[in-house]
Amino acid sequence: MKRRYRVVDVFSDRALLGNPVAVVLDAQQLDSAAMQRIARWTNLSETTFVLPPDVAGATHRVRIFTPASELPFAGHPTLGTAHAVVAAGIVSEANLVQNALVQQCGAGLVTIERSGSGYRLRLPLARSTPLDAATSQELATALRMPVDLTVAARLIDVGPKWIVARIATNAALLAARPDFSRLAALERRLGATGATVFTARDDADVTDIETRSFAPSQGVDEDPVCGSGNGAVAVFRREHGELTSGTRYVASQGRCVGRDGRVEVELAASGDIWIGGRCVSTVVGEIDC
Repeated sequence: MKRRYRVVDVFSDRALLGNPVAVVLDAQQLDSAAMQRIARWTNLSETTFVLPPDVAGATHRVRIFTPASELPFAGHPTLGTAHAVVAAGIVSEANLVQNALVQQCGAGLVTIERSGSGYRLRLPLARSTPLDAATSQELATALRMPVDLTVAARLIDVGPKWIVARIATNAALLAARPDFSRLAALERRLGATGATVFTARDDADVTDIETRSFAPSQGVDEDPVCGSGNGAVAVFRREHGELTSGTRYVASQGRCVGRDGRVEVELAASGDIWIGGRCVSTVVGEIDC
């Protein structure tokens, strides 16, 4: 059966520089096994499947798959899917709820606002657990990076569960080549989706921090630009007193894999964390599945 299909580049307004998500727009009658098979075939960090919502207040329903498993929520797939359903006319102006989309997914209902030429989402409520010193050292060994142990690394659950740590220098963050086998083993032991690490930018770039995200246990050694990972970093920074209410900043991600993603982050006065960026469709067509 032919189904409408898009690939959307997220966190960039220039094609091929963000993080692509594959979006199957007519996913009715596809079961979980078929969705997983398609996600394994696209071999992108995530593939989403759009379905009619079945709860009140939602504009659309989404299932999100990595090449290895289903996720309850993920950042760049949520934003890219929002772009795709509006561009394809699945969600029209009349369907918007106070000028916003409401995505139904495994993590519940997620609010997505249009923001300039892009979209931003309200991060689901996070749960955070500090890692002990031995586990933090194990993380540093697997990452092959100097983890800053003056601020405790944490396991932060925002739907996906990210191990988050600060790295000592920008140069060390960019130069490192992790041991993916060891990192995957650590992720499985902690029940984590992956690890996102960050550091302050030390050059003249307009962004404030640099991030990298790894999820080898999910079949994704390095995710080019990660929305939920950057959301977990914002939670980490808030908990360590680095962010105050109303703070906005921009994170850069993807330089190590030939991308140039920009993730917009806001800690609202309400305490909510918003993650946003621009989107552009790079592939529009059909998939026969």
